[in-house]
Amino acid sequence: MITGLWTYRSYHNETALIGDNPQAALALIFGEGVFELRAGDGSQFGGTLDMGNDYALTLRGTVEPGSTDGPIGFHIIGLGIDNTPTAGWRYDYRGVTSVAWPNAVAQIPCLLGTVIRVHPHGPSAPAGVTASFIAVRQPGGPGSAPAPQGEATP
Repeated sequence: MITGLWTYRSYHNETALIGDNPQAALALIFGEGVFELRAGDGSQFGGTLDMGNDYALTLRGTVEPGSTDGPIGFHIIGLGIDNTPTAGWRYDYRGVTSVAWPNAVAQIPCLLGTVIRVHPHGPSAPAGVTASFIAVRQPGGPGSAPAPQGEATP
């Protein structure tokens, strides 16, 4: 299941290479926060996306069964919360779990997908804008990998 805490980042889908420009790399980030996903009935789940400073979405989603050795698909609807800066917002997410490599060393599970802004919220935030996202499972939750030990390798 995809329950637990996940560090979420979405990215503008730009084709230009970054090179050695750290500001260009930073400008690719569309949004970030923490997914908190909780199990529901059957294939249903719920949760929140907390982006800090009172920016949050309430999430409800469905897990789509995958093959025995393949990724699990999911669909999430994120709705803004009344009386907060996100009131009236709606974002839809479609994604899959990352492949679990059989010989991986300390692989951390990820959620991979795309997001679309369904409702506009202001002149610079029109409906229909899409981005790609990656959410990395935080340590200590269900299904999380142990913390890597020793030196990092490329």
